[in-house]
Amino acid sequence: MTEISSMIITHTKAGIADIENAWHGTLEDMLQRLYSHELVHECVVLMTCNRVEVYVVSPKGSKVLFEYVKKMGVPERVLEFNDHEESLIHLMRVACGLESMVVGEDQILGQIKELYHTAREAGVTGNVLDTAFEKAIHVGKRVRSETRINKGSVSIGSAAVDLAEDVLGTLDGRTVVVIGAGTMGSLVAHALSHRKVSAIYVANRTFDRALELARELDGVAVRYEEVERYIASSDLVITATSAPHPVLTTEMLRRIMDDRKNCCNDPDDRRGCDLLLIDIATPRDVEDSASELPYVRLYDIDGLKGISEKNMQKRLEEVKRVEKIIEEEYKLLRLQYKQQRADKLIASLYSQIEELRRRERERAVNRLSAKHTLGDFERGVLDDLTHAITNKVLAEPTKTLRNAAAEDDIDFLMAAAALFKLDAG
Repeated sequence: MTEISSMIITHTKAGIADIENAWHGTLEDMLQRLYSHELVHECVVLMTCNRVEVYVVSPKGSKVLFEYVKKMGVPERVLEFNDHEESLIHLMRVACGLESMVVGEDQILGQIKELYHTAREAGVTGNVLDTAFEKAIHVGKRVRSETRINKGSVSIGSAAVDLAEDVLGTLDGRTVVVIGAGTMGSLVAHALSHRKVSAIYVANRTFDRALELARELDGVAVRYEEVERYIASSDLVITATSAPHPVLTTEMLRRIMDDRKNCCNDPDDRRGCDLLLIDIATPRDVEDSASELPYVRLYDIDGLKGISEKNMQKRLEEVKRVEKIIEEEYKLLRLQYKQQRADKLIASLYSQIEELRRRERERAVNRLSAKHTLGDFERGVLDDLTHAITNKVLAEPTKTLRNAAAEDDIDFLMAAAALFKLDAG
């Protein structure tokens, strides 16, 4: 069986800039570019705010991925290459949230489902990756129902709010602006709704979406073009848009801070002066140089790693339980692949014998029809007879082939394929 190889770029080795640089075009572009390679039989790409992972089924997966990485120009220090077994275990760990920046977060499972289905709809997956991703999604659901790995503040949005609370000391009475009302923005806003903030303002390019989210939170929707005015009177801004360019430039923030300068006259009271910006978007929403402005404190996704480390310490016991489930499911997955290996041969064998059965049955019918008139009953008897003979003859070979697959006896499987001229896959 042609196996899976994978190339991994994640937050564990790469900063946000490295991950951004690994994106070349749209997801669909990346899938088609990979699938067009003559050695690639199947492929899936996972692209999120803190990872780019490429899975390929190929007889020379390592060669294909090395070529791909070379074209991307990603530094070798941030890359990780996995073979078949490592790829499967890693994928299940990702689905369970063990490889996330915030351990156990739920969002990654939905992202895996969406990105896998995108690849499937594009026609670039097959039996090998379908089996792997369906198993990973199943395991992700199982651990969330059987363990407490996803309990508490586990999403990037929640971690951003936790970070804001750590930096500001408290969110009580604070005024907050959330820019972006998509999935990430919603997670942020809902996490804020459990704090005693003074006000939550929601800005989004599509105002109706901002209105919808604001209603859910008892917040206030603001027009995107008016967001500067609201930032000027706020303590915290969390950005989570899908814009391809910065939505808060250094020049824009300089104007905003000029509007706030009157509250900075008292050096002993900076509560109304400092502006905390947390950017959880990819690509980033806030220009890097904005951090050089007086009284501006800027954090991006890399700043959430501290939150992740705290959560890891709290969840070590759950992590061990999750890893045990992954170990159990990986054994079942290996058996599933082995059975598929045998099933491919068995299906080919049955197809070959079925064709022979039909041909010989018709031959018998024709010979009998030359001497006797055959009705449906007689034809049915011949059909049942030839089916019964076929099934009884193939019962033992079927059992033997499945046992050989379970025992990893590849030589036996290949010998059987050669003996009966079967498609070995």
